[in-house]
Amino acid sequence: MTSTGPSQLNSSSLAAAGPSGSAVTLGEHLSRQLSGVCGAVGVSPPDGGSTRSLLDLLGASARRPLAAGPPSPSFVSDDHSPAEFSVSFPTGEAPTVRVVVEPGCAARSFAESARVGRRALEALAERWSFSTEPLTRVDDLFFPAAAQGPFALWCAMDLRRDRAPGVKVYVNPACHGRGPAAQVTEEALTRFGFGRAWPALLEHGASRGPDGDEFVFFAIDVGAWQTRRVKVYIAHRDFTVTGAQAVSRLLPGGCAQQLGEFCRTVGDTEFFDRRPLVSCLSFTEWDQERPSGYTLHVPVRDYVRDDRVARNRAATVLRRHGMDTGALDRALAAMTDRGPSEGVGLISYVSLVQSTRQPPRLTVYLSPEGYEVRPPREPTRPLADADRP
Repeated sequence: MTSTGPSQLNSSSLAAAGPSGSAVTLGEHLSRQLSGVCGAVGVSPPDGGSTRSLLDLLGASARRPLAAGPPSPSFVSDDHSPAEFSVSFPTGEAPTVRVVVEPGCAARSFAESARVGRRALEALAERWSFSTEPLTRVDDLFFPAAAQGPFALWCAMDLRRDRAPGVKVYVNPACHGRGPAAQVTEEALTRFGFGRAWPALLEHGASRGPDGDEFVFFAIDVGAWQTRRVKVYIAHRDFTVTGAQAVSRLLPGGCAQQLGEFCRTVGDTEFFDRRPLVSCLSFTEWDQERPSGYTLHVPVRDYVRDDRVARNRAATVLRRHGMDTGALDRALAAMTDRGPSEGVGLISYVSLVQSTRQPPRLTVYLSPEGYEVRPPREPTRPLADADRP
């Protein structure tokens, strides 16, 4: 998951990120982390091409020294690193790894960023032998001549042990402005055959308008997937646990009680008035009128003092679902050698996925911290026993 908004970069706290200090490039930093996280959870994709594909997606930005600062104010990660990692924990299965990249992070305009992103996606498609036709279907919606917004296109790779990665594309519903974002999303859903799902989605998931419920991403599966999906992401500002449970009821058979327990454990609050909660509603061929999956992303880094607390909350929900906390700790150690109590933001989001056809899945999102390590946050109220250092 992503930052859902640009942050201010503190240039005085740029991370050295390696024994060679300023000589370390963005590509080296991210490649080391990706290899480490994959090794930590036992993911080794076919032909070892995940790192090479990451560098290809970054293009010339991969050779940029970290000391030069970020290529742009990308909001893939809070410190403007144009990449983010995550470890997903499916029930009863081994964890998987995902990386999302903004290929056009160094572009000077939305249009240029879109062109760079499309070229990078086509190169990835040639390497892994998949079609980009689903994105072509909505080209005119998401890449207009007078586009605007903080990003044009992101690529994500879900890395697997036994087959080519699953690739998805994130595009910007607000590329025509925030006002038309709902109409853009509705038209995109309609082109993929899910137009009949729109009225209920709007009523129950985005009824407060763009100042309360903002359409922030539209995601399209384009790679090797058993069942392809499109996804709608909605950021809920000033939202409650009860509100999130109400959105989850769009999913047939969804468990609102389980979602509420998850949300309260990770956020330790009933009211999310800092960084917003984010809903993701996924649609597949199995049901053209209702979502087949619902994911709630909790921006844990805004509701904890430091990453030790974030790790403990993530571990609590993992254990509650019978999942491996050791893999999480190994992944964190592969990302950085700093202590978890020394900063906040390494763990950015924790999400719960509920689906009509699969058991629950948890995902922990990790920031590269290539340019900044944020200091621990001063608590606004007494710490709970589980949150104390």
